[in-house]
Amino acid sequence: MKKSALILILILLVTIPADAQCAMCRAVLESEDGGATAKGVNNGIMYLMVFPYLLVGAIGYMVYSSRKKDKKKLSN
Repeated sequence: MKKSALILILILLVTIPADAQCAMCRAVLESEDGGATAKGVNNGIMYLMVFPYLLVGAIGYMVYSSRKKDKKKLSN
């Protein structure tokens, strides 16, 4: 149950579009015509924002699996 809920949440987070620009960046980039630069900057910000979450998730998973192994060893 928990695993399927986590997968559902991850799918929702990936598919929902987000704007990750600060107010100053948005004001400067919206003043341009076309908005191609604004879209590129927004995509770059989203790309850079993913890595800290992946890093924290990987460390959390390693701690979780390590504790699970230790608990399994103690019960045997």
